[in-house]
Amino acid sequence: MSDFRQRALDYHANPTPGKISVELSKPADSVDDLALAYSPGVAEPVREIAEDPDNAYKYTAKGNLIAVISNGTAILGLGNLGPLASKPVMEGKALLFKRFAGLDAIDIEVKHRTTEEFINTVANIADTFGGINLEDIKAPECFEIEQELIKRCKIPVFHDDQHGTAIVTAAGMLNALEIQGKDINSAKIVCMGAGAAAVACMELLIKCGAQRERIYMLDRKGVIHTRREELTEHKKLFANNTDKRTLEDVMDGADIFVGVSGPDVLPPETLALMADNPIVFACSNPDPEIKPELAHDVRKDLIMATGRSDYPNQVNNVLCFPFIFRGALDVRASAINDEMKVAAVEALRAITKEPVPKEVLSASNSESLTFGKDYIIPKPMDPRLCERIAKAVSKAAIESGVARLPELESE
Repeated sequence: MSDFRQRALDYHANPTPGKISVELSKPADSVDDLALAYSPGVAEPVREIAEDPDNAYKYTAKGNLIAVISNGTAILGLGNLGPLASKPVMEGKALLFKRFAGLDAIDIEVKHRTTEEFINTVANIADTFGGINLEDIKAPECFEIEQELIKRCKIPVFHDDQHGTAIVTAAGMLNALEIQGKDINSAKIVCMGAGAAAVACMELLIKCGAQRERIYMLDRKGVIHTRREELTEHKKLFANNTDKRTLEDVMDGADIFVGVSGPDVLPPETLALMADNPIVFACSNPDPEIKPELAHDVRKDLIMATGRSDYPNQVNNVLCFPFIFRGALDVRASAINDEMKVAAVEALRAITKEPVPKEVLSASNSESLTFGKDYIIPKPMDPRLCERIAKAVSKAAIESGVARLPELESE
């Protein structure tokens, strides 16, 4: 057994199994405390909530509580291992919510026979929470699940594998394009992968100015084009009217490569076909579509990002999802819409261009970090992320009409 594997198992097992626990937020030391906490005192907030459901935000923890929900059909890079096997990941997500945004989160793993059954289960418990983070649900079912839950729930529903990845990718990509002297409106984009993250990344890049007809998406069968049959509805959105069929075909003259697929699928000779000053986001974890050392050997003019923390420019969802929920819950948003996602993108971009605090340099083992080829996206330990992104998201929620509170409570 490798040393790291044993350390990971020990971390999860000791001194107490798991990564989260419940703590009391009110005193419970006397008979009077218990009378207030439970019977008979608890009857008073019950009556208030029955009269006005919004009072749940005033008298319970609902407004700071996230449900992290999975069916275990797409656990990290491990595949469909079932709901219970996903529990360590969901607990990990809850840990990140608490650590980075002060949000309480409970993991919920759902067994179901049909997609409708999963949707019904989540919809029926949704009012308990202030927001729902869907996680590790395979495509294409994840699209239907999220869309239907958004319709049925009165609280924000967010599939982080789709939209968290997309937001961080878009922020890093726009900064990389700026550094490389390129315009997203004219960029030729190749997307290797056609799952939930790929579709969400491309849709958000389009909202940021990319042209759909200049995007070439590939799955296991090659380029997704208009003459292919049996495409899912989401793949049809990216069916390009082209005679190009292979990765080599579409990479010739490409400005951007986004990989959300698998390890070592981008050969060095194919990378060499890209236009001057290319951008490569090789986000397969733990092994990227092409190793950074190999990529930089082939293209000295490259900007590269991966999903790994041991290389520059890590595309890490923790840069956004805790703070998006923080901002949404701070104004009691009913949804997380496109305006809020774009606001998060712009906030991330702006932070990257500012001087980096000393504590961030220390936490990231860096002597210096300056906006440029090796620093296109902030580091996860940056203390500015929560306040800046949350406030931008709250503001966008208010301006787009999905906030129940007309202004931030702190203002």
